[in-house]
Amino acid sequence: MVRSFEILEANILVVDDLEANVLLFERMLRAAGYSSIQSTMDPTAVCELHRQNRYALILLDLKMPGMDGFQVMEGLKEIETDGYLPVLVVTAEPGHKLRALRAGARDFVSKPIDLAEVLMRVHNMIEVRLLHLETKRLYEQVVEEQRISERLLLNVLPLPIVERLKGRPEVTAGDFTEIIADGFSEATVLFADIVEFSTVSADLSPRDAVAMLNEIFTEFDRIADNRGVEKIKTMGDAYLAVAGLPAPAADHAARAAHMALDMLEAMDRFNARRGSTLRVRIGINTGGGVAGVIGQRKFTYDLWGDAVNTAIRMQPNGVAGRVHMTESTRRRLGKPFLLEERAATELEGPGSVTTWLLTGRSTDIVSVPAV
Repeated sequence: MVRSFEILEANILVVDDLEANVLLFERMLRAAGYSSIQSTMDPTAVCELHRQNRYALILLDLKMPGMDGFQVMEGLKEIETDGYLPVLVVTAEPGHKLRALRAGARDFVSKPIDLAEVLMRVHNMIEVRLLHLETKRLYEQVVEEQRISERLLLNVLPLPIVERLKGRPEVTAGDFTEIIADGFSEATVLFADIVEFSTVSADLSPRDAVAMLNEIFTEFDRIADNRGVEKIKTMGDAYLAVAGLPAPAADHAARAAHMALDMLEAMDRFNARRGSTLRVRIGINTGGGVAGVIGQRKFTYDLWGDAVNTAIRMQPNGVAGRVHMTESTRRRLGKPFLLEERAATELEGPGSVTTWLLTGRSTDIVSVPAV
């Protein structure tokens, strides 16, 4: 709601080529309590004045030499891109009234001037203008808050899942009860652990330990984005990601393999910067399972099933500073990767299985298709 003092403090511009008319309008407006009044007898100056001051009302004479009021309104349209011209035209020609409204004026005043009518129309127009500006401000605020909410959701959920949640009022109300769950027949899961991080962090302050882990995981996040892999979560000093979800990707095994090698290289750079000897141990597996959103107020996108369980079990059975992968992943790789077969590995669940160490890339082709 617009308050009376806001209307009286609104800035007004009087435009007329006759000084007597300018003085008449100024005196009339000031006598009614309006305090922010400017005037000009030069129609060519109106647009620049409005650009600088953004008037709540422009009291504009239509018939002026050199540049008439219609031409002025055309110039104002370039400034008021939303189409709302805060213009109250003054004219003595009946045929100009409808033309002025079609040109964008919000209202008109007829000559000879009726002071009471002018004051009523000025008051009403300023009130409408201020309401328009407030509505526009609130709309922009809502849009910005929506952008912030979407960015926050994207920090915890994959983009396709956020798209599915958009437009659901129950999401922001905290009453979201729909189950979002998808079975998948094939994706590649990567599980990495920072070896002996707990031992190293025991000698650090809490702040330094968190800063160190954050530096490492932030780099892993960057790699995941570059390789088209979806980060699922961190668990202490462990990192879980998946390729081929929630959007399917035919090259999911290659994406995960490239990411794993990039993570080893990132750890080497980290150690060089920090003078440390930390190593990452990585397990990779390809298979099926279930993915979905857990929670009603705090959402988490997570994975379940053999693909995840085996990847997690592959990690501790691997080698520090190496990538340990299952046969199911190896079959989907081929070039450009170098692999080293290991002796049979005992895993909880599957039992004795053939596994492989990913030792590098066999060619210079290291990129993956853009997501």
